[in-house]
Amino acid sequence: MTATEKPMEQSGYGNRYLTGPYAPVTEEVTAFDLPVEGALPEELAGRYLRNGPNPIDEVDPATHHWFTGDGMVHGVRLRDGRAEWYRNRYVGSQHVGEVRGTGDVPGPNWNDSPGGPNTNVGGFAGTTWAMVEAGGTPVELTYELETIGRNDFSGTLPGAFTAHPKLDPDTGEMHAMVYAPANWMDHIQYVVVAPDGRVRKALDIPLGMTMLHDMSLTQRYAVVYDQPCTVDIELAMAGDRFPMRWNPDYGNRIGLLPREGTAEDIIWIDVPMGYVFHPLNAYDDADGRVVIDLCRYDKMFDVDVLGPFGDGGQARLERWELDPVARTVSTTVIDERANEFPRHRGSLTAKPYRYGYCASPSVDDVTGWPTLKHDLETGQRWEFDHGPGRAAGEPVFVARSGGTDEDDGWLMTFVHDLASGETDFVVMDAADLDRRDYVARVRLPQRVPLGFHGNWVSDRAVPPPM
Repeated sequence: MTATEKPMEQSGYGNRYLTGPYAPVTEEVTAFDLPVEGALPEELAGRYLRNGPNPIDEVDPATHHWFTGDGMVHGVRLRDGRAEWYRNRYVGSQHVGEVRGTGDVPGPNWNDSPGGPNTNVGGFAGTTWAMVEAGGTPVELTYELETIGRNDFSGTLPGAFTAHPKLDPDTGEMHAMVYAPANWMDHIQYVVVAPDGRVRKALDIPLGMTMLHDMSLTQRYAVVYDQPCTVDIELAMAGDRFPMRWNPDYGNRIGLLPREGTAEDIIWIDVPMGYVFHPLNAYDDADGRVVIDLCRYDKMFDVDVLGPFGDGGQARLERWELDPVARTVSTTVIDERANEFPRHRGSLTAKPYRYGYCASPSVDDVTGWPTLKHDLETGQRWEFDHGPGRAAGEPVFVARSGGTDEDDGWLMTFVHDLASGETDFVVMDAADLDRRDYVARVRLPQRVPLGFHGNWVSDRAVPPPM
């Protein structure tokens, strides 16, 4: 039986996050010289990488949460207009080593976590990193996606890290808001990693056991999301359960921490009730306000405590303008329809920008997920329809060399055929989503489960082995 033929009912009956397009694959595959339709831009030299949960053994469908599966990284290597290889590899961990009988991976495990990073993957300081939120240590991977071991930034990370650091394009520093609810019950940390891959700052911030999934960054502030999704004691005491649950009594607020300030300097501002997994971008405007574009749900993990899609709604794209002096917020809905996995041009992180790109997930596992482009100055929106029942993941923007326009570049992602189980790697023209065909389409040798986050890692950022 091949990975694409794994029966959907094997372990996931009654749990949507184990069936259909979410069902794990069973094999690690290496395939070379992949067939290409269209023309891959020859200047693209590097790897498109994406991480996501993929349980390596049987789990209890009654209690399994989508966010807790073992990490698996999928990658496509591009060079000279060719798709040289596809690989998928488990991210090493205590649990993966136990199942395989190979033992734990090397490297410090500050909180003795059995799991490995399953949320994001990217390149920084010449290294490929797999990352996870809520306490896990990053895991270093080879160029070919094999696990090297845990890496706490060469011994400089004091504890937890995150799946959603923000890279400052001017300083080259990586900024992170990190939490570890099983270990730190009364605080989080603001961590800054220097371009050499060593932590230069770790600031404790007093805070309750909120689910701190992401952060925002402006040129003045690091932004804290203190939201009403918190540790549920009954779930936490039940054993191997994802412990977070909707808690509207907790309130909802944003903290503006001056980048070189202390916890006492944070400006707290109450914001509308809801939950935000992912902001699009943030910046300081000319009047001193903080502008944040983000994807907001009305609630999260209220009825569905196994994943994010069962509470009857999807996230809409909103703009929040926060006044640090008056400590007030005004909100504007940019797009009422479903918007998630937002991305922008990385060179404009923490700066004013014009264009944002999102996936538009459906609440079922049949309807396709188009790719959306938003002009945040004019309000215009473009939609790239990938076809009936075809679901596109997070759109990663890659700038064209020498381009001058903000949207001069490509969007790349995996597109999942929800009926057949086939998966393509696709490249779109970010400046022309009215175009109804791909710049290039690469058919992959196996199904890729719906997953989380990834990045384009150029060979300049992380060189291939000699």
